[in-house]
Amino acid sequence: MRWALPVGIVGLCALAAPAEARPPLGDPVALNIGINCRWQQNCMKAQGKAMKRALKYVRQEQPPLWRVQMCNRNAGRQRLRVDWVGFDNCIRNTVLRPLPVRMMKPTSRAPRKRVRRLTENTPAPAAAASGPGERG
Repeated sequence: MRWALPVGIVGLCALAAPAEARPPLGDPVALNIGINCRWQQNCMKAQGKAMKRALKYVRQEQPPLWRVQMCNRNAGRQRLRVDWVGFDNCIRNTVLRPLPVRMMKPTSRAPRKRVRRLTENTPAPAAAASGPGERG
């Protein structure tokens, strides 16, 4: 009975104090968002919400492939990190237009002459039949 009060107090303190959130090493998407946001909870919530919203939009509306690729390039400016808020804003932007296709100028190239290499111009070395080689 004497130990019940201290054990109960310690138990209540452990339940009352929230534990530090550990990085989700098994979930690469959450890890990416966490690294982008420097583990700030409000930023991580905004990124997660934008990710779900953008993926739902892409699944339902099925935007053209050029739009998805362009928004992926814009959102992934930091190598392997994706900014989901930026992707969500980009994918929903109806003003965006595809980039014009670059016209290639037709050029006629004259066939190039085969130039012999320096090593091809020299005669093959003669086999040294008598005596030692060049350096003796």
